[in-house]
Amino acid sequence: GANVSTIVGSMLTATEDNNQTAIALSNYFGRNRELTAKVVMPFSSQKKLSAVTFEGYGTYFLGAPEFILKDVGAKGQKIINDNAKSGYRVIMLAHSPLEIKDDKLPATRKAVAYIVIEDHIRPEAIDTIKWFKENKVAVKVISGDNPMTVSEVAKRVGVENAEKYISLDGLSNNEVREAANTYTVFGRVSPEQKRILVKAMKAKGHTVAMTGDGVNDILALREADCSVAMASGSEAARNVSHLVLMDSNFSSMPEVVKEGRRVINNIQNSSSLYLMKTFMSAVLSILSVIFLYCNISNDLYFFDTSNLLPLEMCIIGLPSVLLAFQPNKDLVEGHFMSNVFKKCIPGGVALVVAVLAVYLYDLLGAGAGLSPLQLSGSFAGEYKTMLIVAVVYTGFMALLVVCSPFDKYRGVVCLITFFIATLCLTGVVALINLIGIEQFQFFGK
Repeated sequence: GANVSTIVGSMLTATEDNNQTAIALSNYFGRNRELTAKVVMPFSSQKKLSAVTFEGYGTYFLGAPEFILKDVGAKGQKIINDNAKSGYRVIMLAHSPLEIKDDKLPATRKAVAYIVIEDHIRPEAIDTIKWFKENKVAVKVISGDNPMTVSEVAKRVGVENAEKYISLDGLSNNEVREAANTYTVFGRVSPEQKRILVKAMKAKGHTVAMTGDGVNDILALREADCSVAMASGSEAARNVSHLVLMDSNFSSMPEVVKEGRRVINNIQNSSSLYLMKTFMSAVLSILSVIFLYCNISNDLYFFDTSNLLPLEMCIIGLPSVLLAFQPNKDLVEGHFMSNVFKKCIPGGVALVVAVLAVYLYDLLGAGAGLSPLQLSGSFAGEYKTMLIVAVVYTGFMALLVVCSPFDKYRGVVCLITFFIATLCLTGVVALINLIGIEQFQFFGK
């Protein structure tokens, strides 16, 4: 018969498999057309093997030994176990004189050769796994290979609890769910079992990110909270993923996480500033209706919306932009909305109190003849000036709370904000004094 190189090379040509195992085999054995394929069954993640019937040669199988032969024998099992303990993958080449008929593989099979493959660990993988460990991210390895082999490789790269491995071959769905949060390395996993593992981890309250590059990963990728595909992988996997690593390098993941942290943490701060003003406007709208209904005041609202321009530009707009660009590697803690409300509500309440203090001073003071302004209900310039100054500096105090705890960057942002806000208000007062209150229209008519 044909030699191993001819058989494997012809099988690779016939099946057109292009996974990492096929590439490794192709690099060693090459590809050829010396044997004529009659029936082809490409590699399947479910069957864990590929098979080809050649004219005049019967059927050859290539794949996981325990999926090709139910009993590999004592000698075969020793070869598999010894190599698996050393972190090597073992692939069996087997033969049957019978042919594949109606997509059914012949049951009569005999081992021809064992092929040993070594997975090379990328130098940056160890540092990447270490980074995730330091950042309290549990790394689990899900593979279709022998769990003993995967466990050994996982140990080398520093995966915590890598010695806790299990084969999911033949396990029921309930058994897979129970194993999901107990073991670290999962071997002989089918595509459906990958999805069940991700779902079981999510059910325990974990946020799950899944990386994959093949069609067999699609179910799990769609189930995960965050799915990451490799650019070198299948197009289908890329299409269903949230992120695609263009360099197909897992070491890019820490930078992805850091960027996510920067976005989330900085948006929390920026959102707090915007919602602070929204909260103030909502509360004041309700109070203005109550004041009108109870005949406390005849004013439709406490000020013109244009009166808030200094607050929006100096206290909210400028700082929010500057804070959004700050590098931020802090761990994301708590829930986004609760974190935002914790910072925006106190600021919003402070702004409401500031507006009411100026308004009621004018309203009550004028009614009692004590206010030098005598401007109740008139919305004249002195009242607006007091209101704008009160709102801007109260907003600045809220900004200090949002920026805490301080670092050099946030400290500079607060100093710049204070300087620009003060300069803006000084300019406003100077213009009012220069051209007169009645002619100054910038902050409302």
